[in-house]
Amino acid sequence: MSGADAPAGGSKSERAGRTGKQAGSEAGTESGQTQTLLILGARGDLTARLLLPGLGGLVASSSLTDLFLVGSDRGEQGDEAWQAVVAQAFAAGEASGPAVDTVVRNARYAAADATDEDDLRRLLECRRGRLTLYFALPAAVTVESCRALARIGVPDGTRLVLEKPFGTDAASATALNELLHGFMPEDHVHRVDHFLGMSTVLNILGVRFANRVIEPLLSAEHVEAVDIVFDETLGLEGRAGFYDVTGALRDMIQSHLLQVLAIAAMPPPSTLEQLEVRDSKAHILRATRVWDDRPERFSRRARYTAGTIDGRSLPSYVDEEGIDPARGTETLAEVVFAVDTWRWAGVPFRVRSGKAIGSPRQEVTFWFKAPRHVPDGLAGEVRANRLHIGLGPRRLQMDLNINGPGDPSTISPVTLDTRFGPGELFEYGEVLRGVLEDAKPLSVRDDMSVESWRIVQPVLDAWRDGRVPLEEYQAGSAGPAAWEDRRP
Repeated sequence: MSGADAPAGGSKSERAGRTGKQAGSEAGTESGQTQTLLILGARGDLTARLLLPGLGGLVASSSLTDLFLVGSDRGEQGDEAWQAVVAQAFAAGEASGPAVDTVVRNARYAAADATDEDDLRRLLECRRGRLTLYFALPAAVTVESCRALARIGVPDGTRLVLEKPFGTDAASATALNELLHGFMPEDHVHRVDHFLGMSTVLNILGVRFANRVIEPLLSAEHVEAVDIVFDETLGLEGRAGFYDVTGALRDMIQSHLLQVLAIAAMPPPSTLEQLEVRDSKAHILRATRVWDDRPERFSRRARYTAGTIDGRSLPSYVDEEGIDPARGTETLAEVVFAVDTWRWAGVPFRVRSGKAIGSPRQEVTFWFKAPRHVPDGLAGEVRANRLHIGLGPRRLQMDLNINGPGDPSTISPVTLDTRFGPGELFEYGEVLRGVLEDAKPLSVRDDMSVESWRIVQPVLDAWRDGRVPLEEYQAGSAGPAAWEDRRP
């Protein structure tokens, strides 16, 4: 079925997962029963900085008093030390209350090698109720751990939670999916993308589908172009080991921002149930490709040189500790995509993400076409209408033209501006709620993980072959001075 066809009822593996393979015992799924959350990679930065604070907020706002939290890593660490780590992270997320205290008090630590079969058997035996395995590990280690689990098996009802990247290309993503499906139904696999837990990303759904004055206008008839931009002031921040073999295209566009594109462009689902939302998103990804199939023309890449941002000096990317300049890793990437559906045919989607940008911009912007006719006699500047949905600052803006003060025949541009309220939970709290309550619109389905790689592969090939130059921009600038708007 082509991308322009109606969404199917889930991927083949997901439909299979809803049949006999899922019919087994699922202890702990009823409200109030014990669940075990086992974090592999418990001593890592992801766990302490993001995962545990998110979990704390979820526990404080829900009835997860019977959550049994187990941390595991290679290093030795006693239960009390792990409980102190959990308590500190919960406090950092401003989580408190009896439920929080109970989870901290009952938390346990188990030293183990996540790729060792005997260690994994021992970890699986310590569960209470339904088990959720969270892989807070490097991608390669996660794959080896899953291979070991495939050999030894997992208890009925077990859920797996994997962090991106899901493979390194379409072939490896397909192979990873096949590995997982060998011992786990797709319905029990959560490929998490914390971007989908951002309240501002979820607000796209409300803005689009709850406003009659907006949704009918979001189509090729009225929209000239769409920008999805996530430029940030941060540099490497100690992540050279990961980033230098990944880069902006793989780290941000292939995963996070293509998911945002899918939400911004997807057809209206009938409900917000997981199957409906994921089918609508998959429909868009199947229809997405590089504009005009010309990655050498409609993609760009660059990396930052030394500069200053907000009074903070950044060295050149190639001078950062742990960087291999010969890799040619980009810190700024931009690609123009086409979405070949009835609604969006002919509308370019420019997707961009960069580090060390002095004027950060994090938003989805719909650029509307010019008015069909402006009556003679109306003077002044008539600008394009734009709808901005902020992904960084939580705000919604609409650029309009109105009669200015004084002469009523003079047009003046104005911006209507409102703020989104903060979400109840941190991004990882939303992600974990989806996992522990089996509400999965926030996770990435198997077919979507493959489609995302298929979409960017022509760009990766063009860059590898040297058909797109690696440019430079000063840290603290807006990007290379020569970059002009590349939308068709």
